[in-house]
Amino acid sequence: MKVIQTSIPDLLIVEPRVFGDDRGFFFESFNRRRFAELTGCDADFVQDNHSRSAKNVLRGLHYQIQRPQAKLVRVVQGAVLDVAVDIRNNSPTFGQHVALELSAENKLMFWIPEGFAHGFRVLTETADFLYKTTDYWYPEHERCIRWDDATLAIDWKSQVAPVVSAKDAAGKNLSDAELFA
Repeated sequence: MKVIQTSIPDLLIVEPRVFGDDRGFFFESFNRRRFAELTGCDADFVQDNHSRSAKNVLRGLHYQIQRPQAKLVRVVQGAVLDVAVDIRNNSPTFGQHVALELSAENKLMFWIPEGFAHGFRVLTETADFLYKTTDYWYPEHERCIRWDDATLAIDWKSQVAPVVSAKDAAGKNLSDAELFA
């Protein structure tokens, strides 16, 4: 496993060591001890989630204002553009984001600590997205920032309007959202 720094120091790309031959491949997708050694984060994951989405579906930008969740995310089928936005008011990178492609082919994982809003857009016909979380989902604490908030200037790499849920369409702009201190 290798950890790659991003432009926001707390957001990390995790690249597993993949062993492959003509039979297929094998890799260790998570090892708590090794993850802690490389990232300094001893994550206690309590929930695993799996979503399948069609092309151009955009989910996000989600977070929980109370009971925040850190996430380790990856794609096991297809490809997505994954985005994390720093919404920690006192952070020097507040309002900035990191976007990267996660795919079944590249096998990269993205570590998103507490204090970030998260979302993704599907680039392929379908994508299966897996994520581990450090706290349970509490719908009463879930919040959403608009994916198209002009102040965030996220390039979602698409010329067509994404397919979003009613909940995501009703998200707030960053300037109006509840944020982390």
